[in-house]
Amino acid sequence: MSIAGVPRRGGGLLVAGTTSDAGKSVVTAGICRWLARKGVSVAPFKAQNMSLNSFVTREGAEIGRAQAMQAQAARTEPSALMNPVLLKPGGDRTSQVVLLGKPVGEMSARGYFGPGGAAGGDGRAPAANRRGALLPVVTDCYEQLRARYDAVVCEGAGSPAEINLRRDDIVNMGLARAAGLPVVVVGDIDRGGVFASFFGTTALLSREDQALLAGYLVNKFRGDVSLLEPGLDTLRGLTGRQVLGVLPYAHGLGIDEEDGLRVSLRGSVRESVVAPPHGEDVLRVAVAAVPLMSNFTDVDALAAEPGVVVRFVDRPEELADADLVVLPGTRGTVRALAWLRERGLAGAVARRAAEGRPVLGICGGYQLLGTRIEDEVESRAGTVEGLGLLPLTVRFAADKTLARPSGRALGEPVAGYEIHHGVAAVGDGAEPFLTDAAGRPLDGCRAGSVWGTHWHGSLESDGFRRAFLRRVARDAGRRFTPAPDTRFGELREEQLDRLGDLIEEHADTGALLRLIEEGPPAGLPFLPPGTA
Repeated sequence: MSIAGVPRRGGGLLVAGTTSDAGKSVVTAGICRWLARKGVSVAPFKAQNMSLNSFVTREGAEIGRAQAMQAQAARTEPSALMNPVLLKPGGDRTSQVVLLGKPVGEMSARGYFGPGGAAGGDGRAPAANRRGALLPVVTDCYEQLRARYDAVVCEGAGSPAEINLRRDDIVNMGLARAAGLPVVVVGDIDRGGVFASFFGTTALLSREDQALLAGYLVNKFRGDVSLLEPGLDTLRGLTGRQVLGVLPYAHGLGIDEEDGLRVSLRGSVRESVVAPPHGEDVLRVAVAAVPLMSNFTDVDALAAEPGVVVRFVDRPEELADADLVVLPGTRGTVRALAWLRERGLAGAVARRAAEGRPVLGICGGYQLLGTRIEDEVESRAGTVEGLGLLPLTVRFAADKTLARPSGRALGEPVAGYEIHHGVAAVGDGAEPFLTDAAGRPLDGCRAGSVWGTHWHGSLESDGFRRAFLRRVARDAGRRFTPAPDTRFGELREEQLDRLGDLIEEHADTGALLRLIEEGPPAGLPFLPPGTA
């Protein structure tokens, strides 16, 4: 029995890209949403992800936020199976290796990608965990998903033509070969050179890998598609492969990015222009762009509010007109603290607090606000003096806290997720921030106009967000009123539907269905020179 041409259980597709940031994540999400709307049970999959933006599943596993977003697009629950390997960059060119949702240690790029690897017993990932050895783990996760869903839409990483890394590849053609997946390559035409990128990507693959590369998708096209058609025809003649869609440039998608300060906001979650305020004033939010910034998506919910202007800053003078300063999460708390002091931002934040002007710290940003940090785990810096704006001390533990808590704050329900090694001990002189139904403290604290919590995602709780913004506006002296009807969850669903629309309206969905159902077509031509 089949649904919409896709057999029950087992179909698959790999979405690769000519480059990083070509649009693989959003195309994967769009295909997932399009299939889900057709009644197909579908799951996303990314064998290996490198990102500081992560999420916690219900079973307490840490995965990339992009895969959590794609699971939402697929209308299914996120799982560690969907992102078995997560690399979280840290200092000294190392990354924390998260395997099946749990951290297993630190490893250098050379140790992970190259020959050899770090030995166990010293806080580093064991040699057996380096990339090439993880292919059986990755394929097992994929097969488990394939057994549970009608279709699995996989996302590659970087480019499949990274020939220096091909031997031990587990996320692009290595996965495609192991699982027999058809591959569609996405190219960002907004960057230019998309035809050369498609051709060169194909020609650099081995004969066996080329046999799986079934077509191309042009992303971010502006203008009249008819002007592109001669190039599409020529590319097909040269490669023997079709362009399966030309996706137009879409503004304001606001979908979770993997990394980088080309943040999902770009002005606002809804569109690039901030919506007019509901009240008399706008509210200005300045987010300190600390090193190794993680889960900057926390502030997307603020930018979704009409009249809230969110920007990322790295100079003290940029805090002058801010009504709220946010210190976001970071994978390097001690390093971020030093950066704040070097830039003069630490002093500017302290002056704000002394004047009773609002400051919010989230996760690593919360830890920065304390009086003392004891870190023998992340930075191994020992005892470091914090900003001293909240009466708490932070000790870094070897075990990472991964949780999906819920509670109340400012009289409203709040839900979030925790990802941190730091354990905070709150002293006298602060009020609880997040509590249980009986008012018992759960996390965070407040002293005057300075607030802090380890909970990511708390601002996505609509009632709490509005209550918090009303308090910020009052303390900042702004006549700002939150709109009563902004529902962040509904906005995110609208964005995911827009991605589904892009696929449904601008891609050859019949061809995509055939690839998912039947696998790579036979007889795809080989483009020399290829690689061994």
